[in-house]
Amino acid sequence: MLGRFKDISLSNWILIGMILGLLTGIILNFYMPDSFFKNIILVDNVFYLGGSLFIKMMKMLVVPLVFCSIVVGAASISDIRKIGSIGGRTIGIYLITTALAVTLALAIGILIKPGSGLDMVAAAQSSNVTINQTMTDTILNMVPDNPLNSLANGDMIPVIIFGLLIGVILAKLKEETQLVSDFFSQGNKIMMEMTSIVMKFAPIGVFCLMARTFAGLGFEGILPLGKYVISVLIALAIQAFVVYPTLLVLFTRLNPIKFFKRFFSVMFFAFSSSTSNATIPLNLDKLSEMGVSMDVASFTIPLGATINMDGTAIMQGVAVMFAAQAYGMDLGASALLTVIFTAVMASIGTAGVPSVGLVTLTMVFNSVGLPVQAIGMIFGIDHILDMFRTAVNVTGDAICTLIVSFKNKSLDIDVYNGKKEMDPANNFLLDDLDII
Repeated sequence: MLGRFKDISLSNWILIGMILGLLTGIILNFYMPDSFFKNIILVDNVFYLGGSLFIKMMKMLVVPLVFCSIVVGAASISDIRKIGSIGGRTIGIYLITTALAVTLALAIGILIKPGSGLDMVAAAQSSNVTINQTMTDTILNMVPDNPLNSLANGDMIPVIIFGLLIGVILAKLKEETQLVSDFFSQGNKIMMEMTSIVMKFAPIGVFCLMARTFAGLGFEGILPLGKYVISVLIALAIQAFVVYPTLLVLFTRLNPIKFFKRFFSVMFFAFSSSTSNATIPLNLDKLSEMGVSMDVASFTIPLGATINMDGTAIMQGVAVMFAAQAYGMDLGASALLTVIFTAVMASIGTAGVPSVGLVTLTMVFNSVGLPVQAIGMIFGIDHILDMFRTAVNVTGDAICTLIVSFKNKSLDIDVYNGKKEMDPANNFLLDDLDII
C-alpha cells in the first residue's frame, strides 16, 4: 500500500493537494461560516502558516536561481556568434515568438478577465494603486544603481540586466575567467537542486493556500479558476495554430498543414511527457524527415529547449492578468511592457527542473508588484496546463528551425513537400544524440 503512494508523481500530489484544499475550504465555508475553529485556528493559523511558509520558500529561490541561470545561459548563448547568421536568426526568432506569446496572453487576459469575480482585494495591501510608470522611468529602472542592492531587494529587471552583462563578459573572456564561470555554473546546479527540494513541499503548501482561500470564497472562487484555464488554453491554441503557421508562411511560403500532419506525433509525445528535453531526439528525427539539415537542427532544437518557452510565457502572461484582476490592481501600459520584457528574460533563464516556470512566475509578479499569494491558487492545476505548454514549446522550436534552415538554404523543399525521399546522409538516428 505504501509503495503505491511512493509511485505517485509530485505533479499528481500537487493536484491532489489542490483538490483536497479546495474541498476543505468549501466545506468550511458552507458548514462553519462564522466558526471560531475555522476562522482563528485553521484559517488564521494552520492554513496561513503552511501557505505562507511555502510562499516564502518560493520567494527565497527566485533571485539566486534566476541570476545564476541568466549568467550561465548568457555565457553559453554568446558562443553562437561563431556560427554566424544561424545563431543570430535563431535567437532573434525565439525572442520574437516569446514576446508575441506573452503579448497574446495579456490580451486574452484583458479580454476574458479570468480574475474578475474573485474578490481578493482585502488581502492586497496595495490593491488601490495603479502601477503605471512613465516609459522613461521604466527604461531607467532597468539599469541598477547598485547591483547588490537590486539582488538584496529582489528588483528583478536590474538583476536580469546585470546577469546578462556578466554572462556576455564571461563568454568573451573565456579561459581568463574560467573560475568565475565554474562558480556560477555550480551555483546554478545548487539552486536547481534546492528548487527540487522546495518543490517537495508544494502539495502541503498548495493545500493550505487553497483551503484558506476557499474557506472565505466558497463556490464563488471556482469559476475564475475555470476561466483562467480556458484563457491559457485559448492563448496556447492561437500561438500554436495561428502565430506559428503565419510566421512559417511569411518567412518560407511553406504549407503549414503539411508540417502539422507530420509533426503531430512529436506534439503528442511532448504533451504526454511534459518535458521539452526528452522530446529533443524525436524532434530532430522528425525535422530530418522534413528535409532540415542536421547542421542547423542539432543546434537550434537543443537551444530552443533551453531558451524558447513560449508556452510558459503564455501561462505567465495570463497569470499576471488573473492576479491583477483578482486583487483589484490596475496595470498600466508600462507595467504590461515590464511583464513582456521580464517574461521573455525569464524564458531564457528558466532552469530545467519541474514546475520551475511557477518559480520564475514569482519574478514576473515581483517586477510589477503583484501579490505572489495568487500563485498558490493556480499551482495545483499547472501540471495539466504544463502538458499543453510543452507541446507548444516544441512546436515553436521546430517552426523556428524550419525558418532558419530555409533562410540559410539548408532546407530541402522537395523533401518537405513530399516530392522526393530524404537523403540518407541527412538521416538522424535517435541514438546519435545522448540528450535525455
